[in-house]
Amino acid sequence: MLSGRRLDLIDPSPLDIEIEDIAHGLARVARWNGQTRGEHIFSVAQHSVLVELIARRQALARGRELDRRWRLAMLLHDAPEYVVGDMISPFKAVLGGDYKAVEARLLAAVSLRFGLPANWPADLVKLVKAADRASAFLEATRLAGFELAEARKFFGQPFPLDIAAERDHLTPWSADEAKARFLARFRELAEDAATSPSAVRSAP
Repeated sequence: MLSGRRLDLIDPSPLDIEIEDIAHGLARVARWNGQTRGEHIFSVAQHSVLVELIARRQALARGRELDRRWRLAMLLHDAPEYVVGDMISPFKAVLGGDYKAVEARLLAAVSLRFGLPANWPADLVKLVKAADRASAFLEATRLAGFELAEARKFFGQPFPLDIAAERDHLTPWSADEAKARFLARFRELAEDAATSPSAVRSAP
C-alpha cells in the first residue's frame, strides 16, 4: 500500500489497514468495469458515499434514524475492494467460495480496525443489501445504459432521490474528489460513532 503497509490476504490484520489506503484505492476502482458515461469512472468510493446516503434516507422513510455506527458500516461495505478490486457479480458467481472467503476476511479486518463487529448482524446486512441494490439501480439507469425494466429485473424497485442529490452523487467525480469526499464522510461518521452510546451491540 502507499502507506507502506503490507497486508496478508490469507490472514489480514486490522493493524495493517489504513483508511487513507482504502480511500485512495476505492477512488481508483471503477464500478461496472468502467462501462459508464461521463468524463471520469464511477468509482467504488463514490458508490460507497451514495450507498450511505441512500441507507440514511431509507431509514428516515421508515420513520427512524439509522445509527451512526451502522452508517459507517454502509460507507465501508465495499472496503475489501481496495485490495481485490470490483468484480462484476456474474464473475464472482463463477469464482465461487474462495473469492468470497477472501473478501469476508478483509471486511472482518476492516470492521475491527474501525470499531465495528467482525461479523455484521443479519439486520445490518439486510440494510446494506437494500441500499446497495437501490444504488445499483440508479447507477445502472443513469450511467450504465440500462432500461428501467431491465434494472427493475436485476435490482428491484428504485428508491427515489431528489434531483439535487442525484446530480451531485451520480455525476462521476474525479479520483481526487472521490477520495476526499469518502475520507470526509468517514471522518464525520467515525467521530460520531466513537461517541455513540449504542456501540456495536445494538441493532440498526
